[in-house]
Amino acid sequence: MAARRQTKEGKPLSQPDQRGPRTTKRGDQVAEQIKGWITDGKVRPGVRLSKEAELQQAFNVSRGSMRDALKALEVQGLLRLSTGPEGGATITEVPLERAFQSLQHYLFFQNIGIEDIYAARRVLEPMLAEGAVAHLSEDDFEAMERSVDVCEPFAASHEHALDQRHEDIHFHDVLAAANPNAFLRCLCQIINQMLHKLVVVAGNVTQRDYQAFGRTTVAAHRAILEAARRRDADAVGRLMQEHMEQAEAQLRKVHAALRQKLVLDSDLGLHERRNKSK
Repeated sequence: MAARRQTKEGKPLSQPDQRGPRTTKRGDQVAEQIKGWITDGKVRPGVRLSKEAELQQAFNVSRGSMRDALKALEVQGLLRLSTGPEGGATITEVPLERAFQSLQHYLFFQNIGIEDIYAARRVLEPMLAEGAVAHLSEDDFEAMERSVDVCEPFAASHEHALDQRHEDIHFHDVLAAANPNAFLRCLCQIINQMLHKLVVVAGNVTQRDYQAFGRTTVAAHRAILEAARRRDADAVGRLMQEHMEQAEAQLRKVHAALRQKLVLDSDLGLHERRNKSK
């Protein structure tokens, strides 16, 4: 059969359906039909499809077309392919990194700058943080506390200072993960990915200016953390609004810019992740 899990009606997935245009390549047709299975709930994340040869026979396509279909779905983040006796194609949820990569490939051809990111961030981050407060666990508070602690005392070296700035963003990742609004969470997490991967600081910025940025950020994060521990959502939203305005001003002082680039799998560690699954 084409998949090892049965349908909701209890019938095995023995044959592909006949949806999809007939003028496209056979591999593309197969990929579209497997997407249809996912859409219809016939296969869900964690379900392993049958072996490649069985899929090839079920879809009545060549080995090359079947591999093209599976590879296309892997690139889209809908499948994980592994080799070995227990290998094969497993349905997966699309990872955030892949969503970020696709969006950045679109934005590469647009004129996007730091000011554009913060125009959105000033609106989204206070809303995200305020909505996360009621859902923060003790583990979340500890993670936020560790994030603040990592950024104090302030780094002597520029390289260590950059590591601390990445940890600053992790503070926001913790808040994002706690917010139950999946769409808002996704938007803010993708923005955080952009800040992690694409923001660069001018080489002539003094250590004094960079450390001033760090001090301002740590003070803001500590105030937000204290308000969150009190479960004061209104205060968290207000403090986050102030923090976003301060952060944008500080980034201007260190002449930060958004580096326009196509994001490679290697930038996101996707190559390494795939290799571990093989």
